[in-house]
Amino acid sequence: VDATIIETPIRRAKDEGETVQEKAQRDDDAQWVKKNDVSSFGYKNHASVDVTHKLIRAYDVTDASVHDSQCSEILIDTQNADAEVYADSAYRSQENEVMCMVLGKISKIHYRAYRGKPLHPELERRNHERSKIRARMEHVFGAQKNNQNMRLIRTIGLARARAKIGLTNLVYNLQRFAYLVTHSPPNIAASAG
Repeated sequence: VDATIIETPIRRAKDEGETVQEKAQRDDDAQWVKKNDVSSFGYKNHASVDVTHKLIRAYDVTDASVHDSQCSEILIDTQNADAEVYADSAYRSQENEVMCMVLGKISKIHYRAYRGKPLHPELERRNHERSKIRARMEHVFGAQKNNQNMRLIRTIGLARARAKIGLTNLVYNLQRFAYLVTHSPPNIAASAG
């Protein structure tokens, strides 16, 4: 489970004298977020990815100001046979830990360090082990941003952003499925007959 920011062009409101066309081109649904001291304006694509095949199983689209952990209830897939849930430290909360227990999932959410309280070496080791699996999620967002040009969307409004990002997730899954079908090991039974 993870989220990525997708920026949208910034069109500021004028104090006065704004024309109807200028008002129509301003995206009032997109919001600002600051991550790693970099401010971004746009939306977030929250997604849950199958670790084995790197297919998107569930997603949600919100404005960029929504915290990653707010969408975890939608993203934790109860139909997934894998009982483990991997996520970065933004998802670590008491509510998410309880939700994982209620859904019969094993929480593999990263541990968080706090200012003046570094992580214990054992927790750092656990985070490192979990990162090996969590990195597969970053491959999905990287493919979308590099291959599908999803660094910036030019839609206005949350409904259109949801449609654009949803279609991007669908296209990614179709491309990934085609890759998996063409690069899967040959079926032994088919080759024997």
